[in-house]
Amino acid sequence: MNKVGYNEDVDKYRSARTEGKSWLADVETRERERTGIKNLRVKYNKVFGYYLEVTNSFKNLVPDDYIRKQTLTNAERYITPELKELEDTILGAEEKLTALEYQLFSEVRDHIGSQVLRIQRTAKAVARLDVFTSLAWVAEKNHYVRPKINKRGVIDIRGGRHPVVECMLPGNLFIANDTYLDNGANRVSIITGPNMAGKSTYMRQTALIVLMAQLGSFVPADSADIGIVDRIFTRVGASDDLASGQSTFMVEMNEVSNILRNATPDSLLILDEIGRGTSIFDGLAIAWAVIEHIADKRLLGAKTLFATHYHELTELEGTMDGVNNYCIAVKEKGDDIVFLRKIVKGGADKSYGIQVAKLAGVPEGVIARAKELVEELSQADISVRAKEIAEERRTKAKAKSKTKKYDEVDLEQISLFDTVKDDDVVRELTELDITNMTPMDAMNTLYRLQNKLKNRW
Repeated sequence: MNKVGYNEDVDKYRSARTEGKSWLADVETRERERTGIKNLRVKYNKVFGYYLEVTNSFKNLVPDDYIRKQTLTNAERYITPELKELEDTILGAEEKLTALEYQLFSEVRDHIGSQVLRIQRTAKAVARLDVFTSLAWVAEKNHYVRPKINKRGVIDIRGGRHPVVECMLPGNLFIANDTYLDNGANRVSIITGPNMAGKSTYMRQTALIVLMAQLGSFVPADSADIGIVDRIFTRVGASDDLASGQSTFMVEMNEVSNILRNATPDSLLILDEIGRGTSIFDGLAIAWAVIEHIADKRLLGAKTLFATHYHELTELEGTMDGVNNYCIAVKEKGDDIVFLRKIVKGGADKSYGIQVAKLAGVPEGVIARAKELVEELSQADISVRAKEIAEERRTKAKAKSKTKKYDEVDLEQISLFDTVKDDDVVRELTELDITNMTPMDAMNTLYRLQNKLKNRW
């Protein structure tokens, strides 16, 4: 309704609200020139409305088309058809405009309502066209490729790039990287390396490329063969929820819990620095246990990129099927480092934290003291014990492979012994008074018993 020219009367009433005074001034000027009455005035009162006032000294110049409205002692008041029309327009403009706008709005609303299905179909077509043309424009501009889609669970990305970060770096400085994950020997990639080296960017670009491929977009890579995933889970970045009393670490653990309980073997997991919000020993233990849970096909077996500063976790390669080590290549120059941004096979044997602190501009005295302390602390390095734990697991894995033909018997025996071991759980189940339990009590009891069994296994 705001468009000028849609309705002539609406335009007139709107103009009357803002231009009424100028219209009256134009009439006054024009009538003075036409009649030669120099002191002619357009005036207004509540009784007569707008009128032309002429003093008695100029009465002889009043034209015949003036209609006398009132006689005063020293003047006469007149109206004309034009002035009367202007009065009706100006004085009733607001009320008439409101009524007319609502009438026109109702007409347009009813007309649109009768065409709503056609409009919705058109809107959907325009929306699809907008999405497709936008994806095509970005793909052409940034040299994306058409991905292949497979049902084998393989994610094979060659020369993958982050679609946002690469656009923010001038002169094609972004370093492309490969990614290979499958449901077999390459399920879990443990990625080590210093801060700022590009671990998070690499993992996020993998998730974005998989997502883009599955929505039908071309992807930023030299080539890509993408297996369908049911969901993408991410645990990236630090955040807290102080309003509900949850620390950064608690938020992290809640997210990890949600991932481990809801992910499937067909999911893609992006996990960055699990366990960093607590002590070194607790954090390493949690990260280690999470990897074991994810890598075990009997428990989860999801495709996972796991970035960590706990380089002790690299000991898991060779002790668990499907776990492989990768790291960000770093070039050392004395006490300084240069990030090469390239993902290579193998694990980092140190975190380069002091070097990164130096790059950030931490005072030299602090850096020197940190170097002294790290030398002392390294004598009690937990990586020694981590290697021992990994070696124990490796020995067990070798022993198991030698008796593989007896696996079915072993599983039956384990089940038998587990049943004996879990007699207290069975006993508690048989003694439950289910008829007098609320649904919430039943859920809590089931959850507690399930956790008790998991802890034993």
